[in-house]
Amino acid sequence: MVRNALVALIAVVAVGVTGFAWLNYAFSNDTHYANVVSISRTREVQDPAVLERAWALPVAAAYRHGAYVYQANPSFCGPASAANVLHSEGVSATQWSVPSGSDIHPIFGLLPMGITLDQEAALLRTSTRQRVTILRDLSLGEFRAQLPQANDLSRRYIVNFHRGALFGIGHGHFSPILGYLADKDLVFVGDVNHDYMPFVVSSVRLFDAMNTVDSASGLKRGLLVINADVQQPAP
Repeated sequence: MVRNALVALIAVVAVGVTGFAWLNYAFSNDTHYANVVSISRTREVQDPAVLERAWALPVAAAYRHGAYVYQANPSFCGPASAANVLHSEGVSATQWSVPSGSDIHPIFGLLPMGITLDQEAALLRTSTRQRVTILRDLSLGEFRAQLPQANDLSRRYIVNFHRGALFGIGHGHFSPILGYLADKDLVFVGDVNHDYMPFVVSSVRLFDAMNTVDSASGLKRGLLVINADVQQPAP
């Protein structure tokens, strides 16, 4: 009886700590971005014609055909992004299944502190068995040079950015890049947060949001490039 009571007490404490961390992550905002003018006020983000053009891009169409999913909770943008990559390649997966076999271990269905760019890369290597390259500390020119390749069906991109730099509120976030409208210099970001959903944004604005430091790692955020045609041995 004493042992059962102790186990129950430990479980209650664990749930409480996890719940507090999740609530803090989900509802607190970085005040550094309080004066940022949200991109939601720009015409392109809301323009149905621009969004329809974006969805017609080859990689975006593959994501659309694969049935796009949104994160189950504020901490699951990384697994949801990985699941969408797999869906776009015709592979069945869920955001709950992709962490299996990786070093990412949800606690009561949550990732209380989220995950870093390096952890997302490791998660993708395990779940996709494809080559994943981390691009960090890019210049604006180097970032822009990558964007046309986001329309290449042999590649997939995931961007790690600070939501506050785009919307004035939020935290670090992962989402796939679905394509690039070169004539308008607009990046099509497949936001896995259902409250925002896929949007278009200028390359400069997205770069500024990506070119920020993740306080968890002390390193810059960046891009992940997944080579969809390069299979790696099973871990």
